[in-house]
Amino acid sequence: MAVLFAIDAWAPQLFPSTLPSRAQDGFTLALSVLIESLPFIILGVLLSVVVQVWVPPGLIERWMPRRAWARRAVLSLLGMLLPVCECGNVPLARGLLIRGFSVPETLTFLIAAPIVNPIVILTTHQAFGWDGGILVARLVGGYLIANLIGWIYSRHPDPQALLTARFRAECAHDEHLDGSRTRRSLELFVRELRAVMPALVLGSAIAGAVQVLVPRDVLVAIGSDPVLSIFAMIALGLTVAICSNVDAFFALSFASTFTPGSIVAFLLVGPLVDVKMLALMRTTFTTRTLAGIVAVVIAAAFVIAVGVNLLA
Repeated sequence: MAVLFAIDAWAPQLFPSTLPSRAQDGFTLALSVLIESLPFIILGVLLSVVVQVWVPPGLIERWMPRRAWARRAVLSLLGMLLPVCECGNVPLARGLLIRGFSVPETLTFLIAAPIVNPIVILTTHQAFGWDGGILVARLVGGYLIANLIGWIYSRHPDPQALLTARFRAECAHDEHLDGSRTRRSLELFVRELRAVMPALVLGSAIAGAVQVLVPRDVLVAIGSDPVLSIFAMIALGLTVAICSNVDAFFALSFASTFTPGSIVAFLLVGPLVDVKMLALMRTTFTTRTLAGIVAVVIAAAFVIAVGVNLLA
């Protein structure tokens, strides 16, 4: 937090004449997103290295059910044991893929973990309590969306085609890694950071730019409409790129003007497919795969949000 305050204080002084005020705001917001995400990225990379190098072969798989749908259901709850936000889950998911988990199984974990984890549950309850069913709708909705996506892509005739050629090449290279565990861990740590950091920087820059370009007064003006408010908060969730561990407090500022369903839509869409998350996921999954995931998430979030508004 001290770093964020320092950025807010010094950014305008660093660029007093070369940047207009809106550009300064965008620069500050982009750095804020980057700094907020970086610790979770490092934690996710460390967990990925542990899974790939230090966990004995077969240990995780031994505890998994044999049926595919049951394995996905269990993996979608793995986030309860790994309180990492969405950006840290990407390197961990890459580690699961390299270890041998299928693409649909890994996608189920990747989509569920940003929501179904103890820190997000705690902060969402702190912000909203049990009011409007927002907490329950977020948890149940996140779990169902993850398993829906896992099921859809389990029907794909060639799941490996969902991965980028570069990532498939990295998987093949990993089979030939040798040396001590410490050396392999260092190699993997550096490689994973090199893979995800450019995507994180790009996603943070896009999020900062969008936040200063999207007029907030327009969003507030349509907040009371039961349908338009959902679309507005979905758009906001796609662009703001706030860590899922704290996004409930950001959403709380809209609770007085937006419908409960629209708040749920924001809390579902943001952690799963915001611009920062998509940039990170692009290091592993093809653009076509990501487009399909975004479509499913938005459609499912809209249906859930409408249901919440009808029951509220």
